Amino acid sequence: MPAPEITLMKSKLSLLILLIFPSAIAISQSCSTMGQTPATAFPVCGTTVFQQTTVPLCSTKNLYVPGCTGDGAGYEDKNPFYYVFTCYGSGSLGFLITPNNMGDDYDWQLYDITGRNPNDIYTDKSLVVTGNWAGTYGATGASSTGVNYIQCASDPAANLPSFSAMPQIKQGHVYLLMVSHFTNTQSGYSLSFGGGTAVITDPLKPKMLKVDPDCDGKTLRLKLNKPIRCNSLSADGSEFAIASASSNATSAMSPLCSASFDMDSVIITLDNPLPSGNYQLVIKNGTDGNTLLDDCGNDIPAGDAIDFQYIIPQPILADSLGKTGCAPDSVLIYFPKKINCSSISPAGTDFSITGTTPVTISSASGNCVNGQTDYIIIKFNAPIYTAGAYTVIIQPGLDGSPIFDVCGQPILPQTLTFSTVDTVSAFYTYTSVLGCRNNSFTFIHDGAHGVNQWNWSVNNSSQYFTQTINQIFPAVSSNMVTLTVSNGTCTDTYSESFNFNNEVKADFEMPAFICPEDGLTVTDKSSGTINSWNWNFGVAGNSSVQDPPAQHFPMNNRETVYNIKLVVSNTSLNCSDTVTKALRVLDNCLIAVPSAFTPNGDGLNDYFWPHNALKADNLEFKVYNRWGQLVFQTSNWQQKWDGTIKGVPQPSGVFVWFLSYTNRDTGQKVFQKGTVMLIR
Repeated sequence: MPAPEITLMKSKLSLLILLIFPSAIAISQSCSTMGQTPATAFPVCGTTVFQQTTVPLCSTKNLYVPGCTGDGAGYEDKNPFYYVFTCYGSGSLGFLITPNNMGDDYDWQLYDITGRNPNDIYTDKSLVVTGNWAGTYGATGASSTGVNYIQCASDPAANLPSFSAMPQIKQGHVYLLMVSHFTNTQSGYSLSFGGGTAVITDPLKPKMLKVDPDCDGKTLRLKLNKPIRCNSLSADGSEFAIASASSNATSAMSPLCSASFDMDSVIITLDNPLPSGNYQLVIKNGTDGNTLLDDCGNDIPAGDAIDFQYIIPQPILADSLGKTGCAPDSVLIYFPKKINCSSISPAGTDFSITGTTPVTISSASGNCVNGQTDYIIIKFNAPIYTAGAYTVIIQPGLDGSPIFDVCGQPILPQTLTFSTVDTVSAFYTYTSVLGCRNNSFTFIHDGAHGVNQWNWSVNNSSQYFTQTINQIFPAVSSNMVTLTVSNGTCTDTYSESFNFNNEVKADFEMPAFICPEDGLTVTDKSSGTINSWNWNFGVAGNSSVQDPPAQHFPMNNRETVYNIKLVVSNTSLNCSDTVTKALRVLDNCLIAVPSAFTPNGDGLNDYFWPHNALKADNLEFKVYNRWGQLVFQTSNWQQKWDGTIKGVPQPSGVFVWFLSYTNRDTGQKVFQKGTVMLIR
């Protein structure tokens, strides 16, 4: 590719030629020659050399070239040819483009178009594999000594590398090679592949696969196992003969060859129609001196033959009915030959259905492609929900419009039968036994309507496949039970949730201490399904209400511990539970701070604290030694000083204390201070 300033010079030269030679206007024509567009690329093979003796002039499209954007050069597929091939063995790809005139400059770019529209090369930058756009004259391509990048446009005098390194291509991928000539005068080139390790030659040998005679017995449609070169097919049909028959091939063609270089099917025309019988289509060398050749030049060996049968068309019967599903709203009738769609009455008047329940036909149609269908769909006014036996009566022509097959033969009267099954329900029933800790359930499906398959899912984890299952659930739990049933045709699913809170568990709240003059208030915190409460307050009495009134205890001028017990029950489940908590009734609630204590570990008077400060709100208690050091501090009246500082026992001596609080009953704020003797 020339440098940008050379491009400008050559553009001006082209304009001069256009003014002098009006015929040069062909340069602006779109690319219409086969091979000059991505969609009509030449199929190539690694074993042959491809020759281009002329390159037709045509308009161009811009191309993306990795690494070369923004350099001012115009990259385009000018006067191009495209080549397509498949990789049959991964490896490196080497190829050589040799101009017939070594003063020509050809550029190229390789694309991976696997599974893509070939025209995507103009819009999808990711398809580029490699390329070379050097302005250097002469041979170009991909070789083991080429550069590992795409050479951008250059001045021919620079003589920059015109070969790129061989790319690695992958088995099963399809590649497109674009070869572009910048100038409008070129002598052509040869393209050959070699030097790399990749395999782009199809190992599959060509052969005939199948022959389908047309209705008239004069046209044979031959299917091949792979693409064959269009130019290897003789138009006079001389590559074909019918063994032991008086009919001869007079022409052969493929519609695919109008827009492609190869084809995989051939239409053969005979001079005389065949009578009914078994035949062989034999291949031979045609007037062009060869049989059919694939893209690599491999031929179908002369003498190869394939069997086929031709039967003069007769009125036909239907093959069968399609299998009906659950609650069918239609039925399919299959035929041995394609049916002419235009002969099918849309109202379905060529058919009727009798059976267990009345069925009304609403329409008839086919899966029409090119005016032909493989079957006829008979649609019902409503689905059939119940089991039954039915007969389809085919009476073509009763409406005055017979149904014809593709050969123009009428459909004969006929009856065909089908059956239906009941729809099913997955609804299930269950029995249960509720317990104190667990609940036992049995789930049952009735198996109605021919159900023979069950699939139970419990909490989306466990699965069971029997008609009845047993399950144990915790008495406090949330559960989901899903059942899917089938009778082999119809299926249904039903789910139900089960939420339990029938566990009986006793619990209550109460203070741990009370003053002797105060009553005890308890609050029930039991859980589960409870219908009976039994409180035992010891000497204070009993109660059977859920939240009993305050209970008062004897004032005996000494601290006393009582056990408070609650028994809760569910009488219908015969379940009960018990909880007991200790209550400490103080001897009095007069706040007093002792004057001495003996922290010697004998269990007597070992701690120092404000006694009976149960009703002291916002309490703050501090103790200091004689040097003013804070040795103990608390806001909890039950927290006691053990006579140590940071775990070190203090010697005998006098300590000062301060106490402040708010009396809960009177709201009075109190501040007290004093001394205490620590005795060792």
